[in-house]
Amino acid sequence: MAIQHAVLALLARGPSYGYELKSAFETAVGPQWGPLNIGHLYQILDRLSRDGLVVAERHPQPVKPDRVVYEITGDGRVELDRWLTAPSPRSGGFRDDFFLKVTAAVRSGQPDVVRTVLANQRAHLMRELRNLDGLRRGADDPVVRLLLSAAGRHVEADLAFVDDAEAALLADGGATLAGLAADATTAEPPAAGGGPARAAG
Repeated sequence: MAIQHAVLALLARGPSYGYELKSAFETAVGPQWGPLNIGHLYQILDRLSRDGLVVAERHPQPVKPDRVVYEITGDGRVELDRWLTAPSPRSGGFRDDFFLKVTAAVRSGQPDVVRTVLANQRAHLMRELRNLDGLRRGADDPVVRLLLSAAGRHVEADLAFVDDAEAALLADGGATLAGLAADATTAEPPAAGGGPARAAG
């Protein structure tokens, strides 16, 4: 899980506690990631403690409850180094909700359905790209600007896929689409029982 390694990276700079780690994480990755849930962070810290990658120490406070301070261990630094030097495959592979939506629209055999699906996705992606560009222009941290730029590149790639789908499915007036829909119909599995239904009697 990438977040647990990001927490190890924060702790590699020195001991810290929950809310300080939450703030440091959100500052480091920028607004496109969204806020880090403090409950989830403590679950990560508990897991890191159980795995021997961090140690926790209670620090008494005069008024507030004890503060639990976490520190990275030698094993934690080894795991952090392993993660940093390993390549990063796509976390979700190439499974994508929009791709499934395009597949469903193609099976309808209706150009207007495909056109609507593609147009709605393009409008959504354009809004997302404008939002990321605004966040990037307002970011002071060069690393955050870089992460926002990377997010924008991903959106641009998604927009290119929308263009590719439009060209492949609609450029010939719907002939390709009609052929794909017909192929899907003939590929339907036979009805249960292995053959045509027979009239009772």
